[in-house]
Amino acid sequence: MSNINLINMKSNKTRTMKYNKAFIFSALIAMVMTSCGETKNKQEARINTQNEIEQKEKHTADIADASFSDGMTGKVFHNYQQIRMALVNSDAEGVQTAATNLAESFSEERENIKSKALAMAEDANLESQRQLFSNLTQEIEPLIKESLSGGKVYKQFCPMALDGKGAYWISNVEKIENPYYGSKMLKCGKVTETIEK
Repeated sequence: MSNINLINMKSNKTRTMKYNKAFIFSALIAMVMTSCGETKNKQEARINTQNEIEQKEKHTADIADASFSDGMTGKVFHNYQQIRMALVNSDAEGVQTAATNLAESFSEERENIKSKALAMAEDANLESQRQLFSNLTQEIEPLIKESLSGGKVYKQFCPMALDGKGAYWISNVEKIENPYYGSKMLKCGKVTETIEK
């Protein structure tokens, strides 16, 4: 075998080794990047789950802040807040579920409120639900005011709701989370009254 062939063979072998090293190095980088991405996704999922738990705990604590003179009103207030939050999240199905629960909270002497809750439970249109929520709020406000025995709740108002007519809602938190617009205008509104005992 000639020296030139030997040199060519060594050169080819060296080139092949370089390509193999480059390929192995690229594969290792891809594996590390994928692994890092998976780790990041797992961390993000864990953080999101923790945030959801904290939000639920905060929401529960806020509801527990207000106490009522009778169990029925406490249950009504809880279900009303679930409807409010479903509207904030633009979740029409969640509104229907919470409105069904609310309707089941009422005895026959509150038939006017029960009928409004049932109307919400049967309506799958988010905009109609928001109109019904305004009507429901007008009916529930006196019940909440007369039965609140401790803590505080907040009467809030959005002047732009319902085509500029404006609408109220009762919240268990002072922070504005607009049920009439959801994420479109979440912070639109103001506290008009703090109801406390």
